Amino acid sequence: MAGRRFAHVMQTGSSPIRRAMVLAAGLGKRMRPITDTLPKPLVAIGGKTMLDHALDRLAEAGIADAVVNVHYLAEQVEARVAGRTQPRIVISDERARLLETGGGVKKALPLLGAEPFFHINSDSLWSERGASNVAAMAAAWDAGRMDMLLLLAERESSVGFDGAGDFFRDAAGRLTRRGKAAAAPHVYAGVAIIKPELFADTPEGPFSLNLLFDRCIAKGTLFGHPLDGRWLHVGTPEAIPLAEQAYAAHQAS
Repeated sequence: MAGRRFAHVMQTGSSPIRRAMVLAAGLGKRMRPITDTLPKPLVAIGGKTMLDHALDRLAEAGIADAVVNVHYLAEQVEARVAGRTQPRIVISDERARLLETGGGVKKALPLLGAEPFFHINSDSLWSERGASNVAAMAAAWDAGRMDMLLLLAERESSVGFDGAGDFFRDAAGRLTRRGKAAAAPHVYAGVAIIKPELFADTPEGPFSLNLLFDRCIAKGTLFGHPLDGRWLHVGTPEAIPLAEQAYAAHQAS
């Protein structure tokens, strides 16, 4: 089926959410020795860098502007996105200090504005079954009930992932942590919609987005959207061939 592929033709999308934060600053330590000279977001899967996969997903869903943070081998990342117009790219410079998943967003808030935005890890890869998962998340967003909406992968069908899972999801879509359970069915796939006001009472400097996950769980405002497709976890050099095989299989289907 031609619709089942990773990178499909650019479409003119429309999304109520117009901006995104793309995390491209990490050290990629588990991907060494590849990342001794190449930032992890620029590792290629299926002939395209993981960063370009993420940015293309946003463009397909109609996201107009993306803030990309940089730290490790920052010049390579900046050069890669320099000619992009879909989405338009603004750089958030973290060369002086790596701020982690939450602190990086807090620094970039003046660039992101006052409306909810997408937050996406630059190494988030997944298959599509025709429709855009990013657009589907935007359509499912309900600011009256949600403070955050996470894209959730099915743990058992994910490629290259051998963890115990992250979340349970109830009938209304609300999430709770795995806690002491042996396993949970859902894995955070590295894409979220977030209200910027959640960062008002957060630490200065580095902190993890997990802080906001837990605060939202306590309020009942952390929700999950199931991924329609298959998630590829590319955390180590050994995971690259698995991701390449999955990419090739979907391209051929």
